[in-house]
Amino acid sequence: MRREVLIVLAFVLLLRLPFLNQAIQGDDVYYIAAAEHAQIDPLHPGHARFVFLGDEVSMQGHPHPPLNSWVLAILLAALGDIREVGYHSAYILFSLLATFSMWLLARRFSPQPLWATLLFLATPAFVVNGNSLESDVPFLAFWLAAVALFVRAMDRRSGAWLGASAVVMALAAMTAFQAVVLAPILAVYVWLKRRTWMAGWVATLTAPGVIAAWQLYERLTSGALPAAELAGNFRTYNLQNLAAKFNNAVALTAHLGWIVFPLAALLAFGRFRKPWLLVAGAVAIALWLDSHPLFWVSFGTGVVILIGLSHRRSRANADTGFLSAWSLIFFLSALVLFFAGSARYLLPLAAPVALLVSRAVGVRWLAAGFALQAALSLSLALVNYQHWDGYRRFAASLRDQTTNARTWINGEWGLRFYFESDGGLAVRKGQAIRPGEILISSELAYPVPVTTGGGKLTTIAREEIQPSFPFCLIGLGCRSSYSTVSAGNFRPFDIAHRPLDRVRAAVVMERKPTLENLLMSAPEADSHIVSGVFQLEEGRYRWMGGRAIFALKAPAVSSPLRISFFVPSGAPARCMSAYVDGKLAAEITFNGPGSHELISPPVMPEGGTATVTVAVDRTFQPPNDRRELGVILVEAGFQRNISSGR
Repeated sequence: MRREVLIVLAFVLLLRLPFLNQAIQGDDVYYIAAAEHAQIDPLHPGHARFVFLGDEVSMQGHPHPPLNSWVLAILLAALGDIREVGYHSAYILFSLLATFSMWLLARRFSPQPLWATLLFLATPAFVVNGNSLESDVPFLAFWLAAVALFVRAMDRRSGAWLGASAVVMALAAMTAFQAVVLAPILAVYVWLKRRTWMAGWVATLTAPGVIAAWQLYERLTSGALPAAELAGNFRTYNLQNLAAKFNNAVALTAHLGWIVFPLAALLAFGRFRKPWLLVAGAVAIALWLDSHPLFWVSFGTGVVILIGLSHRRSRANADTGFLSAWSLIFFLSALVLFFAGSARYLLPLAAPVALLVSRAVGVRWLAAGFALQAALSLSLALVNYQHWDGYRRFAASLRDQTTNARTWINGEWGLRFYFESDGGLAVRKGQAIRPGEILISSELAYPVPVTTGGGKLTTIAREEIQPSFPFCLIGLGCRSSYSTVSAGNFRPFDIAHRPLDRVRAAVVMERKPTLENLLMSAPEADSHIVSGVFQLEEGRYRWMGGRAIFALKAPAVSSPLRISFFVPSGAPARCMSAYVDGKLAAEITFNGPGSHELISPPVMPEGGTATVTVAVDRTFQPPNDRRELGVILVEAGFQRNISSGR
């Protein structure tokens, strides 16, 4: 036992120590925002507000309760700043807790506990995501500890172990909502092992009870129910539509094929006859979705595992039946609960799958499967490290420029974090970047439309983020669903040697406007829009918010200002005002929807450039859209030879 513990401990340290300086990545930045908010409101870290995809949002609708944010808040208070090495060193404790819990389960359920534990540790999502500050591995650690303690409590008929399990279940529930799935999984174990123990049945309800209590606490102290806020986000971003659920199911099945190395999985779960017709049909579907061998091997292996789990659940002994039920219940729950098809979603079933493989495959195949899987997972972790480190290095290379000029970041993730750390600001939808300001942009990290306020973007730095290994987890042209399936890509990872992202820093150089009258569809429109106007739609019009500002060329002679606009049904605006260089030029009141024009008396701006401001009295926010909208603009500018009017 001591030898096994030392081996798994050494392997965990091998996985984590080389990546202690892992850059801030993915959703780390949002958990850090919650940790920063916890410094002033420690009981409500989820009340943090930040800009996400160009909109200001609240973390009250985040799909995770606050425990991980509290952990980061404690580290922030202790270390005084975001220090990657210190944070990742502390998070090793979660990897160790998950590992030790898995080893206890392996001692109970596997004839090869060492190999079962090593197979689990080589899971790609555990190796890669264990180097982040997101909640996945902390949740996994509490999940496995809760199961291990519960199993020990049931086997030894111990109330003390059961109480300890309930405490850890509560921690899991405060880390992720999917902790509710512990209830049916542990209920299966009670049913199989000790049906009459009422305390065991009650303990299985711990996670749902804690989540319900936290929801009630938030409702009483803030007036908002986190579950309702989360449901609102699902509606706004249309995350639970049928196409998203289908893509989620396909991607999760492909990820299941790599929980352990596919060859070992096929040996362990492929011992059945009639369902091979179902496997052939699944592979045919896979070929229709993506003909790449990596995908159909992954998807086919995932289908084999699912069929094998169902086969074993119905014909095996109680222990194998429990492990199979654990895997199937969580997988089916993942199909219902999740929408992005990420590999990390399946981490809680990596343990039972590894245990089942260790019960069915010989030591030589276990060793081979572990070695191949570990090599792949470490390669993916290195690619992941190089990707996010590229943003950190790019920010460091521009520190002299960005600290001396207002800097806007058009992107999410680590790119945004490192430039914000140097004083940059997140871009909002319709943001105007003024002359002399710097714009940091990414082709990958969800950039939003911006305008240059009458200026011209001039590149001052550009970099391609290129890993040293030909693997891809997320990137430009990458067909991987490792992090998300939102782009319709289904491979668990991709094999391609191409840039993962292209990042750019550009300064806005002042450029005088060239047009007196501006059609919203004109190619030059972006260089004449200062602020308050959104991107072009259907190639001909743009929405404005409550106030829009343009920089136009001043006419040579006094000319009327004409604003052509359309008021859709449902838009509440009924009054529009227009200003030239801050002076009221005209205003119009209209009765309802339809096409309208505002035409001013002739005006003569001072200087060669005219600043035109258009304002409406009311705005609205349509369903599934976070923008505050006024009216639709078609044309704005100075036009000669028209009659003036109001």
